[in-house]
Amino acid sequence: MKQQDTGSLIAICIDNTDYEMSLERRKVYPVLPDEAAARSDYVRVIDETGEDYLFPASLFILVPVTRDVEAAVLAGTHI
Repeated sequence: MKQQDTGSLIAICIDNTDYEMSLERRKVYPVLPDEAAARSDYVRVIDETGEDYLFPASLFILVPVTRDVEAAVLAGTHI
């Protein structure tokens, strides 16, 4: 799934195979814009370490949201 150019995105992890230490299934992650990564079907998220990394986009469902919704959903995460 390609990232959309407008608005904010959140990523819901649906598969953490090979990334068990960095991602939790069914968890919501903040997405950082990265057009080069998106062109290669990758997404840049802030993972469990609190750092941003590239992961295959196929590991996530990307959900477009308003900035207010993004802030509310991610209020409990360590960004």
